[in-house]
Amino acid sequence: MGEISIKINIADRIYPLRVDMAEEEVIRRAAKLINDRIKEFQENYAVRDKQDLLSMCVLHYATGMLKAEGKSSTDEAGVVKMVNELEGMLTEFFNK
Repeated sequence: MGEISIKINIADRIYPLRVDMAEEEVIRRAAKLINDRIKEFQENYAVRDKQDLLSMCVLHYATGMLKAEGKSSTDEAGVVKMVNELEGMLTEFFNK
């Protein structure tokens, strides 16, 4: 697919971007999530400065990403263990 030009609004600032058509929807959804989170922080905390709100938003999403990576690593280790156990059982079964 080709590239298209879009404009994304984050924290009341417009950012012109060139993106692959296949990524447009994901980028627009990401911008909406960021703006929704900023609005939530504005409503729940006595913070009005956009830079502070953006920093809080970045911290929120970075923390979530790191937690997801850790969970993924833990899940992956569990799957590897189960595959190894299954391989051992199959080897034992076929060697009888």
